[in-house]
Amino acid sequence: MAVLVTGGAGYVGSVAAELLLEAGERVVVLDNLSRGHRKAVARGAEFVEGDTRDRALLDKLLKQHGIQAVMHFAAFALVGESVQNPAIYFENNVSGSHTLLNAAVDSGVKQFIFSSTCATYGFPERVPLTEDLPANPITPYGLSKLMVEEMLDWYGKAYGLRYVALRYFNACGATEAHGEDHEPETHLIPNIFKAITGQSGPLKVFGGDYDTPDGTCIRDYVHVADLIDAHMKAAAYLRKGGASGHFNLGTETGNSVLEVIRAVERVTGISVPFEISARRPGDADALVASSAKARELLGWRPLKRDIEVVVEDAWRWRRARPNGYEG
Repeated sequence: MAVLVTGGAGYVGSVAAELLLEAGERVVVLDNLSRGHRKAVARGAEFVEGDTRDRALLDKLLKQHGIQAVMHFAAFALVGESVQNPAIYFENNVSGSHTLLNAAVDSGVKQFIFSSTCATYGFPERVPLTEDLPANPITPYGLSKLMVEEMLDWYGKAYGLRYVALRYFNACGATEAHGEDHEPETHLIPNIFKAITGQSGPLKVFGGDYDTPDGTCIRDYVHVADLIDAHMKAAAYLRKGGASGHFNLGTETGNSVLEVIRAVERVTGISVPFEISARRPGDADALVASSAKARELLGWRPLKRDIEVVVEDAWRWRRARPNGYEG
């Protein structure tokens, strides 16, 4: 099967291309490199530098490579930035997806796997989060993802496009070849690594008075390789005639910020310098997924659930590339 991976020079997209190639699929990566890294493109993938808003380019590559399925990762994903500059999020995430969907439908693509987010829920009514909870995003980033999910639903009804939207919780970890290298970096584990290697000052822990056992936020950390396993299972599910829909992807367990810090200390043997600072607006006490739907319908099981395994994989990648892909 020929698969188009948009955003395949980014963190999650690069792992998708890597694991699809390992599974014997033909992979075409489309990325404009505005936030990805050319060196992150998986070896063996056909790389096309370009934008999802370029309809002529999309028509050409979909036809030229005989694309049968799309895995769509190309998006801006900084929550704070989306609040400060929502225009670029609606232009890139929504308009780009709209153009891609039109090209996919016109070229006869019938399978579309969408990288969505738990940010579609906003402040959840209960934890763990299930897919029947109302979507109520509180940021332009979350709204942009929800808008694409809604487009997918209408494109399915009108044009027969079959899709799976996968709502990630906290992507983390690494494979041997691909890991996190963002600028700016907003994810917890790589920022802890920066703190212990002297690439930054002490880690800022945003809030120590949440309604959790140790006062810090609890999140569901899911290994990036497990996330991509879910994408591949979603593609197989659609090929077998599975119904379109959205699915949560998480481990169903949560770790607080302080628990992640202690896990890094155990794995690395290095004490983590940190300081408690003010809460960030919009942070919930706890966000933990129920993945029962993905287990039942996709046959998905996260295999790397232990936070120390996640940290070990991420630390191995960071030690091999202390300055990321461009170092």
